[in-house]
Amino acid sequence: MLVIISDLHLTDGTSGSTISPGAFQLLGERIADLAMGASQRRDGSYRPIDRIDLLLLGDVLDVIRSSRWLTGRARPWDDPQSPAFFEMVSQITTDILRRNEEALGEFRKLAQQGIAIPAATRDGRPADRQLLPIPVHTHYMVGNHDWFYHLPGENYSRLRRQIALHMGLATNPDSPFPHEAWECNELLQTMRRHKVFARHGDVYDPFNYEGDRNASSLGDVIVIELLNRFGVQVQKELANDLPETVLSGLREIDNIRPLLLVPVWIDGLLERSCPHPAVRKQVKKVWDQLADEFLDHPFVRHRDTWCPVDIVDGLQKALKFSRRLSVGWASWIAQWMWQLRGADNSSYYQHALSEQDFRNRRAKHIVYGHTHAHETVPLDASFAEGYVLNQAYFNSGTWRRVYEQTRFAPHEQEFIAADALTYLAFFKDDERRGRPYETWSGTLGISPLASVTMRVDSGMKSDASPQPISTPSVPIRAPHFALPPTHVRAADGAFVR
Repeated sequence: MLVIISDLHLTDGTSGSTISPGAFQLLGERIADLAMGASQRRDGSYRPIDRIDLLLLGDVLDVIRSSRWLTGRARPWDDPQSPAFFEMVSQITTDILRRNEEALGEFRKLAQQGIAIPAATRDGRPADRQLLPIPVHTHYMVGNHDWFYHLPGENYSRLRRQIALHMGLATNPDSPFPHEAWECNELLQTMRRHKVFARHGDVYDPFNYEGDRNASSLGDVIVIELLNRFGVQVQKELANDLPETVLSGLREIDNIRPLLLVPVWIDGLLERSCPHPAVRKQVKKVWDQLADEFLDHPFVRHRDTWCPVDIVDGLQKALKFSRRLSVGWASWIAQWMWQLRGADNSSYYQHALSEQDFRNRRAKHIVYGHTHAHETVPLDASFAEGYVLNQAYFNSGTWRRVYEQTRFAPHEQEFIAADALTYLAFFKDDERRGRPYETWSGTLGISPLASVTMRVDSGMKSDASPQPISTPSVPIRAPHFALPPTHVRAADGAFVR
């Protein structure tokens, strides 16, 4: 059985919020339930599976989304072999591991203890009392926010050993963590056993990948020189003039997807929560000033991937309030981004159609992360000599807060937030009675007042005090996911008492 999750975006705490450790305890419970289901065989017998592979499909430890970059001498687009660069990555990584120790401890426990499920009786049934530990092998692939762990060299290997120790990884830390499956033979064979082809998906995003995963991209500059600086600058200049609802909201800008919709979201937040037109104007002025500096950044103006005039002009229309379209601003931004990657909508399934493993039918399941939007899209059904091959595209979603624009009146720039988590499971041979996959995606809605006051119940953490650029973690609790101890999985996959 292969389980895939992605886009955890665990940070060092200097910007945005991360998911609660409770979510990872829930993951362990769900993997145990999946293992029980996978041990039900096509012939009706129960036979425990021999191993579980857990794939972390990129953007797990978020090195980019740290405000440390603003205070140091290095930036992600500098020489990665320079001492200042490595020191910055090392400091941020250490802080991420320390801040998320409890959450990462859940991964470590999976590696050390495995998943305990009932052993099988002689007649092929789950034993009542005897438990059997199933080993868990956790694999780490990098995306565009943790690409630093793909860098070669002993310094980065030493950093990877630290990560592997904290997380209990099976991935070899003495080599770069893979960005593509073929960079790690063990991972490639794991995917092929399950008829899966998986990658983070950043390779299809021209803002976050420029042909070399050992190098920075335009998205890094957007996050550090625009989003991170904006939060600091607004706090410095306008903290006493803005309502707490606005300040709390602005600390959530890294949860907007796609990121270029951030100014649209800021506009809606200000209209809704800031009653003073002069203050709203000043916030937008701060954003536009930083946007101008970003657009004038050498890294932006001297891209080899696109024509500089086209990309800068498009970014000006997308980012600046002074250049905004009077009608359909958000729609234009979305369509422009789709066109840059040669698509006609927000889904990445069109890219899955061009994957070699899809075309040669080696893979039944094409999996990406990156977009934070869970999807299951049927791609093709092939019939030959009585054999049927169904192929589908999956997106592994995210494990964090997601803001989505409302559909009723897009021109009003309104968004609704929810905490989200998704996991995918793929089965081989006769596991899960021959069923090929199982996916789960859940959301926990956010109270409109949650950014100011959080309830102290159901494990919720209370912290309403304003912080310069950080917010408290909001635990995800999804009672409808967790099975009480009195429930087991029936042979047909239903949950029964």
